[in-house]
Amino acid sequence: MDWFFDIRLIDGPVYWASLALGAAGAAYLLLPPSALARRTWLLKVIAATAAAFALVASVHWALINVFSVFPENIPDTVLLWVVPGVAALLLLLLRMPRNTWRRGAAGLVAALLVAALSAVQINAYFGLHKTVSDLFGAALARIPTLEQELMRQPGQSDGVALRGWVPQGDVPAEGELRKAFIPGDKSGMNVRDAYIYLPPAYFAQNRPALPVLVLVAGQPGGPADWLTGGQLQSHLDSYAAAHGGVAPVVVVPDANGSQSANTMCMDSRIAHADTYLSEDVPNWIKSTLAVDTNHSRWAAGGFSFGGTCALQLGTRHPDLFPAVLSFSGEAEPAIAKERQKTIDASFPGDPEAFNRQTPLAIMKEQRFDGSGLYLTAGQDDPEFVAYLRTLAAAATEAGFTVRAHEVEHTGHSWDTSSKRIADALDFLAERWGTAG
Repeated sequence: MDWFFDIRLIDGPVYWASLALGAAGAAYLLLPPSALARRTWLLKVIAATAAAFALVASVHWALINVFSVFPENIPDTVLLWVVPGVAALLLLLLRMPRNTWRRGAAGLVAALLVAALSAVQINAYFGLHKTVSDLFGAALARIPTLEQELMRQPGQSDGVALRGWVPQGDVPAEGELRKAFIPGDKSGMNVRDAYIYLPPAYFAQNRPALPVLVLVAGQPGGPADWLTGGQLQSHLDSYAAAHGGVAPVVVVPDANGSQSANTMCMDSRIAHADTYLSEDVPNWIKSTLAVDTNHSRWAAGGFSFGGTCALQLGTRHPDLFPAVLSFSGEAEPAIAKERQKTIDASFPGDPEAFNRQTPLAIMKEQRFDGSGLYLTAGQDDPEFVAYLRTLAAAATEAGFTVRAHEVEHTGHSWDTSSKRIADALDFLAERWGTAG
């Protein structure tokens, strides 16, 4: 079954087949159900298309402004790809009174093909599920739990000096993934398993003191998204191969607790996510993994919600995370488009308590001359490009060493990390003094 799980969804035969079959399904639905209905059918097609646009726009407005499902607008490209699926359903309903059962079945198949086309295109935009394995979690299910022999042993040092390190013994060509539960001992957070990337150097007899990168995924989502959409292992393996087997140990903890939850990565009425990420997670890493415990070689990073979270950690805890990678992060944490709803949910009646925890407010009050910030946003994502420019200016003014990139030909997708992560890792290596 490996061949099935390796099928690509964002390019290749399945992608192009969905385009061809979706177009064929749309063509069938656009044909009048009978020769006598051609003129009236054209009007119905126009009406159905207009209704689909209106319905998608209305539902999107309600999700953002009434139900506060997302704090930012859904990208226009995604909304436009929803329209054909909705229009196909409306056309199917309009055809039903004139259909025989055979035509009804053909119309249903046609509508499903158009809906499948919409789904494939939306997935391709975000780049989350690149293969069938990603979609069904087949590869994730095979990741083993962190074994005792890979953990830090009592009395074990951080490792030998990394600068000038030469491996002894056999070192694998690729790193390995593990999963582990990081308990919320101080925060009380109820979380999902974290994922850990161990670079080839971790398996050397003379294991070096490896730096640490803590990554946070987007919302809605979870830690596994960094393995699927973020293609964490392939990117880190490529980096390690170019650097003698050396790459950071990467830990991807759960900042939210569930797929749809939003803790805003802070301590509030909602949850104590900041305590989890700044105390529980670092304490677990230092006691469990054989890594460099000197926080000058630690960094926080993330995509979307995770990028926002990383900058929050970097501004609230620069002693723990003096370097930050923020891929498509927001200007400030949010639950709803309307800022007051965010404040009411997290700090009811105390807006200053919320304001004090936002990176922009902190950067106005504190200096970060020893910290580094790497920012990206997709050029086709104007809302987040504006956030990038605002954050870059504020961080530069506050003393951060800033590197900001507007990534070409991308929107609010995992491409904003994939296309820049090698450069981002070089940015960290320069700061850690491990660049070779």
